[in-house]
Amino acid sequence: MTSDTRTAKERLMDDMKAVVQDAEELLKATAGQTGDKISAVRARAEENLREMRRKMGEMEEDLVERAKTAAKATDELVHERPWQSIAVVGGVAFLLGLLAGRR
Repeated sequence: MTSDTRTAKERLMDDMKAVVQDAEELLKATAGQTGDKISAVRARAEENLREMRRKMGEMEEDLVERAKTAAKATDELVHERPWQSIAVVGGVAFLLGLLAGRR
């Protein structure tokens, strides 16, 4: 998974968490209101929040699993080809140094 995809998913998770938190606060704020219509809406909202929390948990587990897999693959590659890994890291560090030095 690319870093852009990972950061996009992390931002999506943060946004989803914020929506869930706001919805929970809204439900708490309307807890004192009664009526059939408001009760039905609250019940539907609570069910949707439970489902959203479940899906967020699954997404989070998936992200953690993918990160572990990527870390393991990187570790194996570095152990299989240490000199190439050192050369790549050195090249990237050199380029970053050049870019930073131009400022």
